[in-house]
Amino acid sequence: MNASGLEASGEQSGPEAGGANTASGANTALISVETHLADILSTIRPLAPIELSLTDAHGLVLAEDVAASYPLPSFDNSAMDGYAVRVQDVASASQDSPVTLPVVGEVAAGDTGAYSLAEGTAIRIMTGAMLPHGTEAVVPVEWTDGGAARVTIRAQADYGNAVRLAGGDAKAGEVLVSEGTRLRPMHIAVIAAAGRGAVRVRPRPRVVVLSTGNELAEPGTPIIPGRIWDSNSFMIAAAAREAGCDAYRQAIVPDKPAEVLPAIEDQLARADLMITTGGVSMGGEHDVVKAALQQLGTIAFRKVAMQPGMPQGFGTVSFTAAAADPEPSARRGIIGRLADRGEVTEPAVRSAGDGDQVPIFTLPGNPVSAYVSFQVFARPALGALQADDGLGLETVKAELTGPLRSPAGRRSFLRGVLDRSAGRVTALTGQGSHQVATLGKANALVIVPEWVVHMAEGETAAVMVLP
Repeated sequence: MNASGLEASGEQSGPEAGGANTASGANTALISVETHLADILSTIRPLAPIELSLTDAHGLVLAEDVAASYPLPSFDNSAMDGYAVRVQDVASASQDSPVTLPVVGEVAAGDTGAYSLAEGTAIRIMTGAMLPHGTEAVVPVEWTDGGAARVTIRAQADYGNAVRLAGGDAKAGEVLVSEGTRLRPMHIAVIAAAGRGAVRVRPRPRVVVLSTGNELAEPGTPIIPGRIWDSNSFMIAAAAREAGCDAYRQAIVPDKPAEVLPAIEDQLARADLMITTGGVSMGGEHDVVKAALQQLGTIAFRKVAMQPGMPQGFGTVSFTAAAADPEPSARRGIIGRLADRGEVTEPAVRSAGDGDQVPIFTLPGNPVSAYVSFQVFARPALGALQADDGLGLETVKAELTGPLRSPAGRRSFLRGVLDRSAGRVTALTGQGSHQVATLGKANALVIVPEWVVHMAEGETAAVMVLP
């Protein structure tokens, strides 16, 4: 791309690296990305643990240490199909001078019978089967002729050959999976092997996503001049699911405060966290989300030193405050009004974090601004709800394939294509915050810190890897 790489709209981006030109005199009206994120994370409280079966626990964060109640394995067993023997009985066995022993029994996996191996005999045994008393080694079937009544053994076996001893995998009391682990298939296997059918985990956060705007239309419906199809709510809901949440998309809400507030109130009962997009610019009569939320909770609307995504809002809204409104019929949304008439049952409340306070993000309306804001701020917050501090995006270093520039005093997040194997990143052209087509081509965000205004081809940039 060319060195301009930044659109006239003012939505600009660029990377972080040493040796770049720097800018001074950052706008003091802006707060830093770190400050805004720290304020968010200090507000979030993890969801209370619940107990779920192993079938339902995959992908969730463990809320307890899981220890072995018994040794793993709990009994000595065979590591291979073969023959249980005493070492002295096969000490002279070789290819040229094999040893033949009578086969006096057979033990299959799952056989709970008590067997004893006498000197000068062999017992046929299967993988995982409990070792007969007196067994010192297992001769793999490949070393024998596979005999049923008598077996010819062509190699000697040392003590413990092909034997799995009780506790060889884990001792009783040993922690197998630690609290805070996001459970993947191998963790589920370990927990099941320890005999646990259920575990305490942080529940999957429920995220409600709501887009506002008179200009929005539902995808799949006819479009007219002056309208656009809503992409934000679908995008943010998908991103929340990608972060391990259950996400619910609310229908488009017009730019009318009288409709925005009831729409938010209606969703509080099923939300551990809410995200709105649109209606939060730094001024103007159509900032409907900002106007509506002045009546609920504590929301801070800020200018963050970043691009795209400067206008940000975050705080908490209270389910109790909404439910206790003195004029419910005038203010409550469709779910509440139908419940008043007995036509539906209002959902039970499972509050997020601290009491009945539900965290809410109010993100900008431009799709790229909304997406970047989600990845930088909302995704770590969703991790905090799950007591998982590892949900933030991975940041790597990569060499720029072209020059970049960035506005003074703002951290830019530039859409790019990262080639991890080559250690190089290419910034895409078309960096306006409305240009969702460019977003669809990106797999990374190239970061330019606030004090950098220009970077040259070949410099090293910090790059956030998109999920």
